[in-house]
Amino acid sequence: MISIKSISKSYGAVRVLTDCSVSVSKGDVMVVCGPSGSGKSTLIKCVNGLEPFDKGTIEVNGASVGDPKTDLPTLRRSVGMVFQSFELFPHMTVTENLCLAQRKVLKRPIEQSRKRALELLQRVAMQGHADKYPSQLSGGQQQRVAIARALAMDPTVMLFDEPTSALDPEMVGEVLDVMVSLAKDGMTMMVVTHEMGFAKQVANWVVFMDAGRVIEKTPTDEFFRQPSSERAKDFVCSIARS
Repeated sequence: MISIKSISKSYGAVRVLTDCSVSVSKGDVMVVCGPSGSGKSTLIKCVNGLEPFDKGTIEVNGASVGDPKTDLPTLRRSVGMVFQSFELFPHMTVTENLCLAQRKVLKRPIEQSRKRALELLQRVAMQGHADKYPSQLSGGQQQRVAIARALAMDPTVMLFDEPTSALDPEMVGEVLDVMVSLAKDGMTMMVVTHEMGFAKQVANWVVFMDAGRVIEKTPTDEFFRQPSSERAKDFVCSIARS
């Protein structure tokens, strides 16, 4: 469903991605990990065109992300994205946040979009907060709303860019529980995260990056038992010591 081939990207003279290649099949849960500054977030933002890239190709459901002829808004309808920050509209209620894109992009009638919003709020255990504003919610609750908002577009792929990094430790679990549920339901997911417990529990592939390069793509059990690269071995050992 996602094919990334030889992607390179620079910010001026600074190279942030170098010849990165990886693929995600339908139903895969792929965790992208590595030290800070390794290019993980940049890579995942390239997948739905939020970041342009200089070289290589990316295809999502057969559509080429970098092709000027590709209608990116249409492509993004099938690719849900959840960010570190929640990106909710502060002047709208939770339900209004979930209904907006449904009505504007999918052209769903008001009642249909509201029904779908309430269904998804129940799925992320936020049904009792439908009429609240984001400022009335905890960080974990806001992130669950953000996940529900992405799901409201009926995506076939979900991208997560460090979705728990801005949360207090006690709030991390409630967001990961939602992501685990999505994975069990068969959602195709590409997740940038430092939560290695989540990777062990849910992911079937781990991609390890360092210095803007994909060092290895390894089945999860194998990655944590015996990674193939020395750099990944050091990373796994540092996790075990922490």
